[in-house]
Amino acid sequence: MKKFLFMAVLAALPFLSMAQQQNAQIDTTAMRHITLDSIDVMPSAGNIKGMLLLDVDLQYELEGALDNLYNFKYATAEKQFKSIKRRYPEHPLPYFLLGLSNWWKIVPTNIQTLQYDDLFFAYMDSTIQKAEKLYKKDSKNFEAAFFLSAAYGFTGRLHSERSNWRKATVASKRALEYLEKAKAGNGLSPEFLFGEALFNYYAVWIHENYKFLRPVLMFFPDGDKRLGLKQLRFVADNGFYTGPESKFFLMKILANEENNLGEALVLSRDLATKYPDNAYFQRFYARLLFVQGHFTAAEQVSMDILNKLQKQMPGYEPISGRYASYILAYINQHKYRDLAQAKEYYQRSIMFAEMTGERDSGYFLNSYLNLARISSQEKDTAKAKHYYTIVMNAMDKKSAGYKEAKEYLKKNKRS
Repeated sequence: MKKFLFMAVLAALPFLSMAQQQNAQIDTTAMRHITLDSIDVMPSAGNIKGMLLLDVDLQYELEGALDNLYNFKYATAEKQFKSIKRRYPEHPLPYFLLGLSNWWKIVPTNIQTLQYDDLFFAYMDSTIQKAEKLYKKDSKNFEAAFFLSAAYGFTGRLHSERSNWRKATVASKRALEYLEKAKAGNGLSPEFLFGEALFNYYAVWIHENYKFLRPVLMFFPDGDKRLGLKQLRFVADNGFYTGPESKFFLMKILANEENNLGEALVLSRDLATKYPDNAYFQRFYARLLFVQGHFTAAEQVSMDILNKLQKQMPGYEPISGRYASYILAYINQHKYRDLAQAKEYYQRSIMFAEMTGERDSGYFLNSYLNLARISSQEKDTAKAKHYYTIVMNAMDKKSAGYKEAKEYLKKNKRS
């Protein structure tokens, strides 16, 4: 586990910090002595002439394509990206966008699927090749450095997910090298600030949560979580290419790390509303609604997820089915008192978990726990004992579920 985390941080930090330190005007040492309110989250505009990444006309042209990407209309988005590639065959931008499209085919599966790996790596390799040519022509081409650090960062991240430690390390090292080379860049746009925002947050978060990695972090610049969140909010509101990614990360950080479920819910609702066919955004929204007690809305979103899964819409996988089925089961059990419907949905949640081999997930185990409780409530001791036995064999011995199962089986040992 420690080896994985050590390698993961090497692979993840370049991705998290795509363009960290590219703005030489921002002195991170001096920042420690300045109040947060006095800091401009966006550096002053610098020389961006000729940067395709910041071409406003191209952004206007690609707005629909990015909407299609995040709404999982992959074929339509990629058709538009390929059109840009034909016009700008020597620029890394279209290749990076095509790689990002394949990345988002992987995301809804919790990075489990391998079928898009080859295309993803091929497009990131092409991004690197095109960016290297631009950088060799002009070592002050900070746009090229951005694409190099970003492409190597994404590549390293997926290699780490695949336990390809050597490749992950090489990609991470190269990403860091281009981050270092990009330090001389002056005022940049929200697109570049995205990486700095993530680095500022996660550099501190990793230091706080993984003590054994602190020696590694000594080689990285200091972070600032509060500033990182402030910057991330700014990019979420103002970034064109990085805006949706910023909202995606901010939503996860607020929900999973900061325990700010209210703001996370607002962000997830915005993402799920703008991209209603994005399975990841929908299931995250459904989960946040559910845990905050908004059962009516959670039920509607969960039903929509299962309908789209049945239609085999892109991105709708068993993982989303497991989330939606559990939520519907719980609502039927506790809101409507419809135990027959609840049992059916719990069984579906179990089925979806088994399809992805996630038998240790909370939804899988709690589905069995609730099936046991329903069977006990219905005086079906045989089924209750069967389900509680599964719970007892699978759950941690310190968990409340394990103790409940053990107590029930002890009381009904002879029945």
